[in-house]
Amino acid sequence: MAIWLNKDSKVIVQGMTGATGMKHTKLMLGDGTNVVGGVNPRKAGQTVDFDGTEVPVFGTVKEAIEKTGANVSVIFVPEKFTKDAVVEAIDAEIPLAVVITEGIAVHDTASFWAYAGKKGNKTRIIGPNCPGIITPGQSNVGIIPGDITKPGRIGLVSKSGTLTYQMMYELRDIGFSTAVGIGGDPIIGTTHIDALAAFQEDPETELIVMIGEIGGDAEERAAAFIKDNVTKPVVGYVAGFTAPEGKTMGHAGAIVSGSSGTAQAKKEALEAAGVKVGKTPTETAKLAREILSA
Repeated sequence: MAIWLNKDSKVIVQGMTGATGMKHTKLMLGDGTNVVGGVNPRKAGQTVDFDGTEVPVFGTVKEAIEKTGANVSVIFVPEKFTKDAVVEAIDAEIPLAVVITEGIAVHDTASFWAYAGKKGNKTRIIGPNCPGIITPGQSNVGIIPGDITKPGRIGLVSKSGTLTYQMMYELRDIGFSTAVGIGGDPIIGTTHIDALAAFQEDPETELIVMIGEIGGDAEERAAAFIKDNVTKPVVGYVAGFTAPEGKTMGHAGAIVSGSSGTAQAKKEALEAAGVKVGKTPTETAKLAREILSA
């Protein structure tokens, strides 16, 4: 089992013919992802050869869905064009759109997020500024390295791309049902809570690892959700204990203002909800390992 992505997922790549799109389409295909097409209106009708795998290019997302039955789009479009690309995916009612692009204006993200809601939330958005989603051994959509783990019993949801990779590697002997990088921008589509709810319902996920970071109140809200709705064990890590107040750290959303959004406050909220919180990624992995071996 898995959440949102599996071996039957049919993936299109918006921006496939650009340098980044080409690079990661090749890697996704190498991980077994069923990439059925790319989207570029200027190159519609062409095909791209990825080491013997011919992938057609379509003019629109709607056409790609009609011709291939695609149900996932991964977006590698430059930031100034990303809003239009996401809106196109929403209009085509593709079930899942994974937005890898970073540096998108918050106003643009707010706009396409609100547009998805106006259209009935038929498209789940993951990102932007995220590494994507991987169900090891089945499908990999985004930029997560496909060779650092294996299928297993842990569900992972993370704001940080780098920490996603580290946690997957630390627990590679146990493996993951699905790992989701939700991104660290101030406004994102899929949240910690969305992933926690999905992992709670997934019969193959036995333990959930949640990685947060300073800034905002997403982790506190997730803690409240865990307390009321999640019966599976959850292990957490919050990045940014040593971050100075008022300074943006890496992600646009990772900024502490006064006592709001500190790592310590998030750690305390999670622990109050019964989540075991590690002080480092390695300690967090150790806590997960101890729970699963108990």
